[in-house]
Formats: sequence, structure tokens, C-alpha cells
Amino acid sequence: MTVATLTPPPKSGKSAAVTIAPDITVKPNDASRRPLVVAALVIAAMTVLRIIYASAIELRTDEAYYWTWSKEAALSFLDHPPGIAWLIRFGTAIFGDTVLGVRFGGIVAMLVTQLLLADIVRRITHDVRAIVVAVLMPEAALYYGLLMAKVAPDVAMIPFAVAMMWSLVRLAQSGDDRWWLAAGLFAGLSLLSKFTAIMFAPAVAAFLLVPEWRWRWLRSPFPYLAVLIAVALFSPVLIWNAQHDWASFRFQGVRATANYGISLRTIGDYIGLQLGLVGFVMLPVVLSGLVLTAWRGYRSREPVAILLSTAVLAPFVYFFFKSLTLRVGDTWPMFMWPVGFAAAAVNLALLPKEDWSTRMIRSSIFWVKTALVSGIAFVVIVFLYYVAASWNFLGKMDPIGAEAGYDQVAARAQVALDETGATWIATTDYRTYAMMRWLFRGRVPVVEINERGRFQDFRDPGMDRIRGHAGLYVGRQPDDHSPLWENIPAKRTPLGQVERRWRGVLIDTYTLDKLDGWTPELSPPKDSPLFQWRVLAGFLPSPLVGEGGAKRRMRDVYPYG
Repeated sequence: MTVATLTPPPKSGKSAAVTIAPDITVKPNDASRRPLVVAALVIAAMTVLRIIYASAIELRTDEAYYWTWSKEAALSFLDHPPGIAWLIRFGTAIFGDTVLGVRFGGIVAMLVTQLLLADIVRRITHDVRAIVVAVLMPEAALYYGLLMAKVAPDVAMIPFAVAMMWSLVRLAQSGDDRWWLAAGLFAGLSLLSKFTAIMFAPAVAAFLLVPEWRWRWLRSPFPYLAVLIAVALFSPVLIWNAQHDWASFRFQGVRATANYGISLRTIGDYIGLQLGLVGFVMLPVVLSGLVLTAWRGYRSREPVAILLSTAVLAPFVYFFFKSLTLRVGDTWPMFMWPVGFAAAAVNLALLPKEDWSTRMIRSSIFWVKTALVSGIAFVVIVFLYYVAASWNFLGKMDPIGAEAGYDQVAARAQVALDETGATWIATTDYRTYAMMRWLFRGRVPVVEINERGRFQDFRDPGMDRIRGHAGLYVGRQPDDHSPLWENIPAKRTPLGQVERRWRGVLIDTYTLDKLDGWTPELSPPKDSPLFQWRVLAGFLPSPLVGEGGAKRRMRDVYPYG
């Protein structure tokens, strides 16, 4: 069987990109232009859908948490690098502190990712159909087609990660050493968004070392300069960590090395999440395309095929093995699938060039079309469910509903503030802290009185309005009965409770207490149990929180990667 070549042998200097199919993108006729027009219309419609979703759905707790970061001047943060804070700041600079402002960066990130995917596939295949498939696959995957409007560190990282792959494709096709520098630039920006960008390192290493060109690049200064550029861009995170006892690396290291014994449930969670967020039809289509791309690349030592396939298969296998003993968060693998979409689209264009059977080619086209149509339909249905419907099919398990209704808590808190004369709000979990800070928008100081390691280098929340004044505690039950309170000399006066509901379903109940005679300590000693990284990551019980609270934090911390 003939194996198609995606890239030419490397040369010194620049050379024209090799085409492996008729270059119908140069002078498109009406027949070849029509799929592009249809794809553009679909993307435009889906972008409008994402904007409506971003404007209509209240912020989730992690989005509000990242929004608080965007208001700080810290170089980095305990949980993640600062890229997501900068992305949110970009959106709020345009639209203000609105839900669309917070989420606007995700909408832009999706469009940039699609443009990069289109150019990667165009340069490799020169096939309009493959380009259309590459840009529509993200629209047909729930995470990208709708949930890219929900900002997260992954959303900030994805366009930079794809841009790094795009740079390396340009390198492979042109032989121009300077593309290494662009790859280093985008690698550094990826790392500034999320640490998991490092999981592309095996793909870049295989791209560098497996093809015949390895000695050329090992002797060239450009790959090493690319690493230096990436490290230089990542330096804010390194500086912050050097100043804070390497807190981020300790915190994430606990997650990476945790082991709770083999569990079929966590394996099922991992596979189920990929099927749900990528697509029940799309996931098998993409995986089969990746396997063929890997076979094609490693069999002939073809650089681009090696790069694209390894960039997805290596993290996919890693997360699978982690899922044997640990629940893999819903967003953790999402950075890799756009590269898989490009590989699947390229694979579809290459099948006819490699003398595959007509049956195989027709079957592949059928399943790709089925994945696109069913996936986009599913995304639209989910959109309508959250934006237009009033039902709750999943109860407390609903991922949006589980984090909705904080406006009810804030409204009751405002009444309590007015009645008691309290001037500030205290919480004991960062989700409540983030939502109270978002909903009050600076009108009232909000402080999380534990887990202070999360808030290193945060600005003064308004101690002049806290010190010497009564406060209002807003705490999710049963955290309000935590042993933490045995170590706080505040006088607590019960004020009542408030329920957080979504579409008629009770999600959580919160306790409201008036606090007197105490000022929270924003910078407790570094040897405090609140600064022990395994405790803060939620994997060991804190003597101040108790085993039950630690287990709850352990469960809660997973989804936010």
C-alpha cells in the first residue's frame, strides 16, 4: 500500500511546500467554493449561538474565580499560570465586568483555533473538503462548539498550542529554521496558560528525533533557541514560584502523583467525558484517524504525521492510565483534541492517495459526515436546553445547574448586611468567595478566611472596612460546622439560612452568621496547615477542616484542572 508523504525532505533555507493532492485552493471553482461557503455560514451561526450562550448563562464558580485573578497584579497564581487572567482582562476591557466580557476571550480563542486548523490542513492536503472537515469538527464537539464560551485555562492555552503545531508544520514544509523560534514563542504562551502544555513535549521530541533529519536539528542552534524563548516567556511563573516556595509546582505535583487504587468508575468517567465532550461518533472517528496517521508517520518517518498523531495519542494514553487510579477532570484532556481534528481531516484526504479500498473510503466519509451532523445537532440541543428550556433532567448532577443560583445567596446576604450593619463578607470555600466577589463587584470586601495560599500577592480587599467592623459569614453546609471555627475567636450570631436552587432543584444550603470581635488574618504563617500543599490540594485532611471537609475539597478540586 502506498503511503502518502505530507512533507518534503528538509532543506537548508526556504523551499515550496509539497502538495499531495490537486491544489484546488489556489483557484477555486464554484464546486470547490461551495463547501467553504457552507462551512463559513455554519461557523457564523454557531459563533452567534456561543455569544448568546455566553451572555445568557450566569458565570460558573471557576469562571468567577479566574475573574478575581484578572483584577489582581500577581505574576502568577497557585492553581494555574496567569494566561486565563489576561484573557479575561482582554474581554472585560471591551465589554466591562459582564458575563460576555468575562467569556469573550473564549469566543475569540475558538475562531483563532479554527483558522489555524484550516491553514494546517490546507498546507498539508490542499483539499477543500479536508479543510471544511477540520473547521467543522470543533463545532460538532460539545466542548468546543458551545463550552469554549466558558473560560478556563484550557481555553486560553488551546489557540497557542495549535499555533505551535502550525509553526512546526510550516517548519517541516519550508525547511526554514526560523519557524523553530515561532514554535518556541507559542510554546511559551501555552505554558503561560496551563502547565499541561508540557504534554506536547513527547510529540515535539518525536518530530525532532524520529525522522531522518534529526542530526541536522540536533546540530542547529534553533531548537535550543526555541526552548530558551519558551522558558523566557514562562519566567513570570518561575519568578512567582521562586518567591512562594514553588507553590504551584507542589500543588500540581500532588495531583499528578496521587494514587487511590484502581477504580473502574474513574476509567468510565474518563471515557464517558471524552465521548460526551468530543462526541459519541466524533471520538471514534478522530481516534481512528489518529491511529492511521501514527501508522503512516512512524512507518515512513514522516515528520508532520508523527507530530500530529503523537500530540494527541501520548496525552490520551497518559490520561487513560491516570484514570485507572484518579478521576481525570473534565477539561484536562481538552487541549489535545483540536490537533486530533486536524489529523482526522488530513487522514480523510490521504485515504484515496494510498490505494485504500473504495469501501473503506466511503465508510470513512460516511462516519465523518455522521459525526459532523449529529455533533452539531447535539450542540444545538444542549444550547436550547440551557438557554430556552425550563426543565432539569439531571437534578444536582447537572454541570451548569450545580453552579447556578448564587444570586439567591447574594440577595439574602445583602439583606443581612443591611439588617446587621456588617461591612464585609467571610467565606470558607473559594467558590463561594469567587461568586460573592463577582456578584458584589467591589461594593463589599469579600475574604476567604482559609486556604490563604490561593490568594498570595492579592491586593488589599479593603481592610479599612474590615478591621473593627462586624462581618457576615456565608458558608455552604456542612462547612459551617467545620473544626476551623474552634481556632477563630469570632463571636458568631446565627442569622438564618438561604437555599441555592436551579429550576426547582435544591443544590445547596448556606448558613448566614454575623461575626463580631475578630479580624481575619490574610497572611497566616507559612507553616500553617493551610499552607501545606497536599492539604490545600485536597488530598490530606487538614486538622483545621477535618476529614469530611478535605474529602469534599478533594472531590470538588478535580473538575478545574
